[in-house]
Amino acid sequence: MKLKKLLILFVALLLSAASLAKVNINTANVDELSALSGIGEAKAMAIIDYREANGDFSAVDELVNVKGIGQGTLDKLKDDLSVTGKTDLSDVEHLSQ
Repeated sequence: MKLKKLLILFVALLLSAASLAKVNINTANVDELSALSGIGEAKAMAIIDYREANGDFSAVDELVNVKGIGQGTLDKLKDDLSVTGKTDLSDVEHLSQ
Protein backbone atom coordinates (compact mmCIF):
# COMPACT_ATOMS: atom_id res chain seq x y z
CA MET A 1 0.00 0.00 0.00
CA LYS A 2 2.86 2.39 0.82
CA LEU A 3 4.46 1.68 -2.53
CA LYS A 4 1.23 2.52 -4.33
CA LYS A 5 0.97 5.85 -2.48
CA LEU A 6 4.57 6.67 -3.30
CA LEU A 7 3.99 5.85 -6.95
CA ILE A 8 0.91 8.08 -7.06
CA LEU A 9 2.87 10.91 -5.44
CA PHE A 10 5.73 10.46 -7.91
CA VAL A 11 3.38 10.56 -10.90
CA ALA A 12 1.66 13.67 -9.51
CA LEU A 13 5.01 15.41 -9.13
CA LEU A 14 5.99 14.53 -12.69
CA LEU A 15 2.72 15.84 -14.05
CA SER A 16 2.99 19.06 -12.08
CA ALA A 17 6.54 19.60 -13.37
CA ALA A 18 5.38 19.07 -16.94
CA SER A 19 2.62 21.62 -16.46
CA LEU A 20 5.23 24.21 -15.43
CA ALA A 21 6.83 24.14 -18.85
CA LYS A 22 8.05 27.54 -19.85
CA VAL A 23 9.14 27.40 -23.48
CA ASN A 24 8.62 24.01 -25.06
CA ILE A 25 11.31 23.83 -27.74
CA ASN A 26 9.30 21.12 -29.52
CA THR A 27 6.21 23.28 -30.07
CA ALA A 28 7.28 26.93 -29.69
CA ASN A 29 6.95 29.19 -32.71
CA VAL A 30 9.43 31.85 -33.88
CA ASP A 31 7.89 34.58 -31.71
CA GLU A 32 7.96 32.44 -28.56
CA LEU A 33 11.54 31.29 -29.14
CA SER A 34 12.82 34.73 -30.04
CA ALA A 35 11.32 36.13 -26.84
CA LEU A 36 14.15 34.34 -25.02
CA SER A 37 17.22 36.40 -24.18
CA GLY A 38 19.97 35.65 -26.71
CA ILE A 39 17.63 33.98 -29.20
CA GLY A 40 16.78 36.25 -32.10
CA GLU A 41 14.65 35.45 -35.09
CA ALA A 42 17.52 33.72 -36.95
CA LYS A 43 18.32 31.36 -34.06
CA ALA A 44 14.62 30.74 -33.49
CA MET A 45 14.29 29.71 -37.14
CA ALA A 46 17.39 27.51 -36.80
CA ILE A 47 15.76 25.73 -33.84
CA ILE A 48 12.56 25.17 -35.80
CA ASP A 49 14.45 24.05 -38.92
CA TYR A 50 16.48 21.59 -36.83
CA ARG A 51 13.31 20.29 -35.16
CA GLU A 52 11.58 19.81 -38.52
CA ALA A 53 14.61 18.03 -40.00
CA ASN A 54 15.41 15.81 -37.00
CA GLY A 55 12.16 15.41 -35.10
CA ASP A 56 11.33 16.49 -31.59
CA PHE A 57 14.04 17.11 -29.05
CA SER A 58 14.07 14.41 -26.39
CA ALA A 59 16.03 16.60 -23.96
CA VAL A 60 16.73 20.32 -23.64
CA ASP A 61 20.48 19.56 -23.80
CA GLU A 62 20.09 18.58 -27.46
CA LEU A 63 19.62 22.26 -28.29
CA VAL A 64 23.41 22.58 -28.59
CA ASN A 65 23.12 20.54 -31.80
CA VAL A 66 21.46 23.56 -33.43
CA LYS A 67 23.90 25.76 -35.33
CA GLY A 68 24.39 29.01 -33.41
CA ILE A 69 23.36 27.62 -30.02
CA GLY A 70 26.32 27.05 -27.75
CA GLN A 71 26.69 25.59 -24.29
CA GLY A 72 26.73 29.08 -22.74
CA THR A 73 23.37 29.98 -24.26
CA LEU A 74 21.94 26.63 -23.19
CA ASP A 75 23.26 27.03 -19.63
CA LYS A 76 21.69 30.49 -19.38
CA LEU A 77 18.29 29.43 -20.70
CA LYS A 78 18.04 25.83 -19.52
CA ASP A 79 15.66 26.58 -16.64
CA ASP A 80 13.34 28.39 -19.06
CA LEU A 81 13.14 25.50 -21.54
CA SER A 82 11.25 22.24 -21.72
CA VAL A 83 10.52 19.45 -24.18
CA THR A 84 7.04 18.82 -22.76
CA GLY A 85 4.06 20.86 -21.69
CA LYS A 86 2.63 24.07 -22.99
CA THR A 87 4.72 27.18 -23.63
CA ASP A 88 4.00 29.89 -21.06
CA LEU A 89 6.12 33.01 -21.41
CA SER A 90 4.83 34.40 -18.11
CA ASP A 91 7.09 31.91 -16.30
CA VAL A 92 10.21 32.68 -18.32
CA GLU A 93 13.02 34.32 -16.37
CA HIS A 94 15.31 35.27 -19.28
CA LEU A 95 13.17 37.25 -21.72
CA SER A 96 14.63 39.55 -24.38
CA GLN A 97 14.65 43.18 -23.34
